[in-house]
Amino acid sequence: MYIKEISQHVDQEVTVNGWLHNRRSSGKIHFLVMRDGTGFLQVVMSKKVVGDAAFEKASHLSQETSLSITGLVRADARAKGGYEIDVQDYQVHSESHEYPITPKEHGIDYLMDRRHLWIRSERQVAILRVRHAVIEAARNCLNKKGFILCDTPIFTPAACEGTTTLFPVQYFNDTTAYLTQSGQLYNEANAMALGKVYSFGPTFRAEKSKTRRHLTEFWMVEPEMAYAELNDVIELAEDLITAVISHVLKTRASELKLLGRDTKPLEKIKKPFPRLRYDEAVELLKKKGQPFEHGTDFGGTDETVLSESFGSPICVTHYPTKVKAFYMKPDQENSNQALCVDVIAPEGYGEIVGGGVRLDDYELLLERVKSHDLPQEAFEWYLDLRRFGSVPHGGFGMGIERCVSWICKLDHVRETIPYPRMLSRLYP
Repeated sequence: MYIKEISQHVDQEVTVNGWLHNRRSSGKIHFLVMRDGTGFLQVVMSKKVVGDAAFEKASHLSQETSLSITGLVRADARAKGGYEIDVQDYQVHSESHEYPITPKEHGIDYLMDRRHLWIRSERQVAILRVRHAVIEAARNCLNKKGFILCDTPIFTPAACEGTTTLFPVQYFNDTTAYLTQSGQLYNEANAMALGKVYSFGPTFRAEKSKTRRHLTEFWMVEPEMAYAELNDVIELAEDLITAVISHVLKTRASELKLLGRDTKPLEKIKKPFPRLRYDEAVELLKKKGQPFEHGTDFGGTDETVLSESFGSPICVTHYPTKVKAFYMKPDQENSNQALCVDVIAPEGYGEIVGGGVRLDDYELLLERVKSHDLPQEAFEWYLDLRRFGSVPHGGFGMGIERCVSWICKLDHVRETIPYPRMLSRLYP
């Protein structure tokens, strides 16, 4: 039986398999806290019931010893989780000795070097459960809207976002491949076949960034739609974000409480989100005294300052074409502005969605490929999408880790993924 099912077995004898999380003793009684991945449970072991030898052996069990507990379930409001087991018998599978992560304070480097063990802690388990809920909600939302999951390659022949942030990989026959920056380009092809598609998987950016918002390997959900305009993209992003928030609040309230997350700001989030054009956002920054050069992209501090004026995510549109990727479609009314949108999270968590409308004009796309010094031969397949039945289309990418960091209100994105990869972190 799993701990999460304990409420269904009051006054019944059960066996729980797990690990020892904590232990304290009071005379002839041991109070053990067990975990099994689904929850935490208090176990009461009486010397009178289990016998002297078994009781003495339990006195020396240390944190993370694996064991099975058999006993009677009873409700107790004072116990962790509201239930406990009176032990009748137990079995030790493997004793743990000198577990390196203790209740005392440890430095972040110490914990990151032991990330494979740190994820067992109650806080990290809670964060990873929220991550699961975010992914679950995102996929459910898109599936219900008729989007088809299409896998996209991890190995790619060329850049998507920018050639300076690629991880090269040695391929066969002296060929260099690259770890994907995004599934978007392939999703555009998939959308021409299936109409509405999405990919979900890891992406890689060789950015030499040490900020609390950046990882070199992160996961994105990326929907793409044929016959879509900018407003369609924005509305889908709003639907997806609100669906994620609603699902997490409904299913992971206990985890958010454990993390100390005040959920009131999340509960207030409704669509539509406030919308600002890039020029309006720049003016807002100036009013707030934030130094900023018009025509450049927003940095982390800029995004934080912008978000302070709103209690919800905000949609910033129509960035200068020059700061966006080569595939972004220009506005017909002003070719210097791109039909794009970044959704910036409140509370200082930065961009969580980036997307827009893709170039559907063959000649202009070819011109962009050349002007960005991209190898045309590597993009011939992508140009084919404009040669054979091109249509207006668009989509976006939503970063899972940024979302989780915001929803949990974490200080650093490194806690949002089991094994974070950063500029100076490749172990474990």
